[in-house]
This record gives sequence, structure tokens and C-alpha cells, in this order.
Amino acid sequence: MSQARRHLRVALFLAAVSPRGATTGVKARRGLSAWPAPQEPGMEYQDAVRTLNTLQTNAGYLEQVKRQRGDPQTQLEAMKLYLARSGLQVEDLDQLNIIHVTGTKGKGSTCAFTERILRSYGLKTGFFSSPHLVQVRERIRINGQPISPELFTKHFWHLYHRLEETKDSNSCVSMPAYFRFLTLMAFHIFLQEKVDLAVVEVGIGGAYDCTNIIRKPVVCGISSLGLDHTSLLGDTVEEIAWQKGGIFKRGVPAFTVLQPDGPLAVLQDRAQKISCPLYLCPPLEALEEGGPPLALGLEGEHQRSNAALALQLARCWLQQKNHQGLGELKVSRPSVLWQMPLAPVFQPTSHMRHGLRDTEWLGRTQVLRRGPLTWYLDGAHTASSVQACVRWFRQALLRGRVPRRGPEVRVLLFNSTGDRDPVALLKLLQPCQFDYAVFCPNLTEVSSAGNADQQNFMVTLDQVLLRCLAHQQHWSHLNEEHASPNLWSPTSLEPAGPTSWAVLPLPGNSRHEATLEAGAPLTGDRLLERRATVQVRVPVVGVGTM
Repeated sequence: MSQARRHLRVALFLAAVSPRGATTGVKARRGLSAWPAPQEPGMEYQDAVRTLNTLQTNAGYLEQVKRQRGDPQTQLEAMKLYLARSGLQVEDLDQLNIIHVTGTKGKGSTCAFTERILRSYGLKTGFFSSPHLVQVRERIRINGQPISPELFTKHFWHLYHRLEETKDSNSCVSMPAYFRFLTLMAFHIFLQEKVDLAVVEVGIGGAYDCTNIIRKPVVCGISSLGLDHTSLLGDTVEEIAWQKGGIFKRGVPAFTVLQPDGPLAVLQDRAQKISCPLYLCPPLEALEEGGPPLALGLEGEHQRSNAALALQLARCWLQQKNHQGLGELKVSRPSVLWQMPLAPVFQPTSHMRHGLRDTEWLGRTQVLRRGPLTWYLDGAHTASSVQACVRWFRQALLRGRVPRRGPEVRVLLFNSTGDRDPVALLKLLQPCQFDYAVFCPNLTEVSSAGNADQQNFMVTLDQVLLRCLAHQQHWSHLNEEHASPNLWSPTSLEPAGPTSWAVLPLPGNSRHEATLEAGAPLTGDRLLERRATVQVRVPVVGVGTM
């Protein structure tokens, strides 16, 4: 597929999630402070989230947009118009001292490390990320904590009413779609809360992502690249690198980790064409020389690359802002590797060390212990990230992180969405030798009517259950020539009441005699309230789209 056609495909998708009609003849007022408080009774958090969910893009509109043509750049112009209608201009975002981060895998963890390091310096931080695990307010954080339901509700209705007031009556669609609305909301909240800096994670890609209206970030970062969202971003890592490099800005320092030669060359070319100083991060080992090892709050060897990038982003931000807390940081002169400047090596400060150690990022190499069950949770959804997850789990076994007493039953809990190849991902999980494979959707309840955070209008319940069944069949085929684990997918969900999954006897050729009785769904809020009666140790690896 040609580069032009690829850019057009991205534009069509972004038009779908950011409907046309953002233009308006109404002059936008600046900021939220002048807006009247909503007077409607009962407009509390769940009502706000339900209204937000109406902005989710439906399949019919997606098909309509696919038949249209347009310039990808117009999508960013549309976002700027939405911003103006909300009462802000692009230059207002300069006040947020933004760190802008993209990548295929590890960008969320990199953002989490970076935010926690800078918070260790006493700075007030904003953090915009996606997607959320349980509640949508997790996407917008102040000082590491999701904003409160009250703050979410207040700012949601302010923004929603302002956009309603400035709709163009001649336009068929004049409200921003779900992700664009949340991006606008995050910018408003960060400005209102007067954060010292905002860490902003790109949604998809970079060049045409709606976060890319940021014109003057302090520093940019690109984590590890790989294949994901190929129908939108490209079939090769080089094409994807071109999209990710779209966040580079003239004169703004940018950092990336070691990449394959092809995509690294693309990033270099992108940076050189706009005079963006791009640096390659040295490995974490180089920053540990002459000092004690760095302790990371996130497990897994792959997190070391994310931590190395985060340290460079935080160091650069502190130096760009002449922050006095940085002190006399001993920084080596940048060297050159593969014709790309190597970022300086330095001894991390105590604040940096504490920030790395104290970083938390739920659903990423997370361990939860609940009686005999030990949950190993990772939102890995690409081939390379699943490989990293497998290494992490197997290393945990070798290090004795899994308790050794009594018999053991290993359970895989798997989910995959979008255009990802589940067969390729499942193949990578086979070496873990699971006794059970459980295939479920990322739904915490059969009916989401009472929990707006879990509503998804993009797919139906039947569609996600059919996908679970397909995953089960793929796993069965992969194990045809071997002793197959028990296969279980939730194909008999009832429409009312809590989900009762099943009583699962172990297969006759299992390594141990035992039974596992489960009561509630295995993801989201219920994960923490799980009712289980288990007569053995059960390490459960939850991997995939959460």
C-alpha cells in the first residue's frame, strides 16, 4: 500500500472518531471559569459517563467515513476548532509544559515512570492516558491519582454544554467523538488545576492523533516500536515509525530507545527534516554504573527500556525548565551511535531513584495475591509484548515469586480485540504449559446498564462472545498434537444476575488432581472481589486487551 493511501486510511479513521462539523460561527470564550454550572438535577458521575458514551463511534458512521476522501491534516485542524469552541486556543496548551509520548509498546509504562519521577521532585503533575481499566476517570490523573467522580462530573458537563452551545446548526455531526472529547477535557482540567507539567500519551499513531495539536511540548519520547493497529498505521514497522515520528517538533528534544535499523532510520529522517534533535537512550545499565542498581516499581526486564527512556525525558524536562531540584547533575557529553546522537549518561538522583521504585501502573506486569490464587496481569496485546509477558512470568517462577507449597494449576486468562492476530499471540503463550485456558471478554458484568464505565457501543455482547469462541477454537487447534488444556469460554452467559462461570474439573492428564470453582467474572472490579474456592495453588496469567 502506498504512503499516500496509508495516510488517507488514517485520515478516514480519524474522521470517524472525530466527526466533521467542528466549524462554528460562534466566537469561543476562553477557559471554563465563565461557564454556568449545570442546573439539571441528578447529573452525577454515572449520568456523565453515559452521556460521554453516546459519543462512541458507531459502525455505520465508520462505514460512511470509509467512503469519503480527505486530507489527513484536516483532522488536526478539526481538533483545533473543537478546542476553540471549548474556550481555548492551541497556544494555551503551552502553559502545560507537556511531555508527549508515543510508541507501540511501553508508552503507558514510560509515561507512568516519567510522571512518578517528576512528582518525586514535588511538582504537581497531570497525566492523560488510555485506555482505562475500570473507570474512565482513570485516564485523567492529578498527582498520580484518577480525578474524583465529582471533578469528572463537573468538568464533563461544563465542556459538554459549551460544545452543545457552539454547535453549527448546518452540520450533521458537530460534537467530538469519545477520545477527542476526553482529550479536550484533560487539557481543560490540567489548566484549571494549574499543574506544573502534563504527561500526555498518544492514543493511536502520532502524526494525526488528536493529541498532536500540542505545538510546543518540552520534550517528546518514542518507546519500542512494533506491529499494531496495522489497518490504520501500516503493514510494516517502518510505516508505523513514520506515523509515530509525527509528534516531533522543530527544536524540541526527542528521545527514543534502541529500535531495529529500518524504523530507526525512519525516525532519524523525520527528525532531520524538521530540525528536531533526536537522541538514542543508552541502556539502563549505563546509568547504573558507579552506583547501586535501580529498583523499578514495574516488574519485567522489558520495563528497563521504558525506565531508561523515562529517566531521559525527566532529566531533559528538569534541565529545560532549570529546575533547582536537579542540582549538580553530572552528565556526560552525548556521543554518536549509528549516526544518531546518544543521550547523555548520568547518575540518577535520589528523587529519580525513588520515582522509579514507587511507580505503579495497574494491569502492566501486575501481581495480585488472593489466597491460593496469584494473578499475573499484563495488558500485552502485540507479539513482542506477549513475548515479554511470557518471559516475565517464567522468570517469576524461576525466582520463586510463585509460592511452592502444594500442587499447582496454571490458568491462562486471555482476551484480544481489534485487528490483532490471536493465533500468533496464543502460539507465544504455549510454552507456559497452562492447565486451563479461559477465554473471556473484557466485561465485568453481563449487563452494563448499571455501570456506564463498562459500556461499549462499538461491539455487541454476541460479537465479543463469538470472538471468545474463536479464541477457544484457535487454542484447541494449536494443541491438537499435544495434551490439550481444559478449554473454557463464557458462551452460556445469562442476561440477568451475576455471571456464574462454571465448576471446572481438571483434565484427567493434568499434573495434579484438583478442582477450581469460580463464582464471578475474572476481570475489572470483580477481579478484586473474586469469590473462589480452590484446593490448590493457582497462578493465573491474565494477558491481552484489558
